[in-house]
Amino acid sequence: MSVPLVECIPNFSEARRPEVVEEIMAAIQSVSDVHILDRHSDMDHNRSVITYVGPPEGVVEAAFRSIKKAAELINLDAHTGAHPRIGAADVVPFVPISGVSMADCVELARTLGKRVGDELGIPVYLYEEAATTPERQNLENIRKGQYEILKEEIASKPERLPDFGPARLSPAGATVIGARPPLIAFNVYLTTNDVSVAQKIAKAVRNSSGGLRYIKAMGVMVEGRAQVSMNLTNYRHTPIARVVEFVRREAVRYGEAIHHCELVGLVPQEAMVDAAVWYTQLDEFEPAQILESRLYEVMGEVSSREEILPDFLEQLAGANATPGGGSAAAYTAAEGAALVSMVGRLTLGKKKYLNVETEIADMVLKSDALREKLKLAVQEDAAAFDQYMTAARMPRETIEQQQARETALEEATVIAIMAPANTARLAVQVMNLALTAVKYGNINAISDGASAAQCAIAGFRSAVLNIRINQKNLKHPESVAPILEEIDALKVIPGQISEQIAYILSERADIHE
Repeated sequence: MSVPLVECIPNFSEARRPEVVEEIMAAIQSVSDVHILDRHSDMDHNRSVITYVGPPEGVVEAAFRSIKKAAELINLDAHTGAHPRIGAADVVPFVPISGVSMADCVELARTLGKRVGDELGIPVYLYEEAATTPERQNLENIRKGQYEILKEEIASKPERLPDFGPARLSPAGATVIGARPPLIAFNVYLTTNDVSVAQKIAKAVRNSSGGLRYIKAMGVMVEGRAQVSMNLTNYRHTPIARVVEFVRREAVRYGEAIHHCELVGLVPQEAMVDAAVWYTQLDEFEPAQILESRLYEVMGEVSSREEILPDFLEQLAGANATPGGGSAAAYTAAEGAALVSMVGRLTLGKKKYLNVETEIADMVLKSDALREKLKLAVQEDAAAFDQYMTAARMPRETIEQQQARETALEEATVIAIMAPANTARLAVQVMNLALTAVKYGNINAISDGASAAQCAIAGFRSAVLNIRINQKNLKHPESVAPILEEIDALKVIPGQISEQIAYILSERADIHE
């Protein structure tokens, strides 16, 4: 399997004292196997963003040490800056990179939050995917009024009570910790020093005011220029090029233009490639045409498939019962979801398919999420079987032991049915997305969309087989009757999807099975 890697991008309320930022960075670097990738300090914002990566345990430890060091060195009562803030260590997000899921990062956020609250006495709020209430998913809601207002309201208003730590603020303020997908911090400087123009453009572009989806924005003054400061929370659905052109058009309304743009921290290569493709109008561009990517693939330096697939297949071929057919079912369906995502990304940004971009973008978002869920299902099915085997090994010398064993076996069997049932449901969702890929996706990848459907169908049918074999071991089948009825109802879908895809293949690509 791939090496577990987590990215952390803590934001600290300090930039004007570089020696303080250096001490915080040293605290991060004091943890072995953790590597700092980038540092960005903005004097006007009086804020530094540090990007580092490492194994989950190391990343959490480095985050704790950096929060502790920031609390020692930064006094919010004496802090000023253009960027909103409520804490010395203001925001600490975890981002899954490889070998970990979003759910894993949520657990890391909660573990760190509790430790910071208990050991450092700093109030902690959980946000984004780790949020405990819908209102706290958005950072803006937590940071409303900034440090000064939060200090007054934290103990008096129930909605402002922290998730961990005391309901009072020290000069270190509070810390917001969470888990989220990759985010692009992107600033546009305008040809004016009138900050009201930037504020108007920010209002027009941000999602909360009716602008572009997945955009957060504010207008500030930086280095004598009006700046539209933005976070792109989903660059695949709202790409950089679209944002730049939107801001450019809005600026023209006020007789201004874009002076230059700025990245804060790191950016996924895919986002920059998409922007380049958009501006150069390379409608038939394929990612494999990038020289470095092709070289790395050939040299075996960055092929995640080469890292993951052989290891899983070796385990599958081994003498152990896990992973087995249920895990293979989930893995096969996950391959289908991956193919759907591939077709989507080969379609997005192409002028020829602009009329279906909304459908394709939604398809990619859903298929990415399904792939992650199915990867978890691979492990969950193996864990369910292991639980059954543990129950089977329980002692049965006395009547009480026999009864306890029988109860444990029944409970384990139910779980062993629920796991492949979950895979079956997810596989059906992949089938439907594959149909969308075949119907609307890039014609050059239509066979990949059809292959995605076949993977999902195979995963579904394998999952059903595992349900049936485990069903035979139940003493009380009525306990899972609703699940079995649900799966029976889904059994017609693979045939329907296959028929529809065969028709579309014939009509769109003159392909006949």
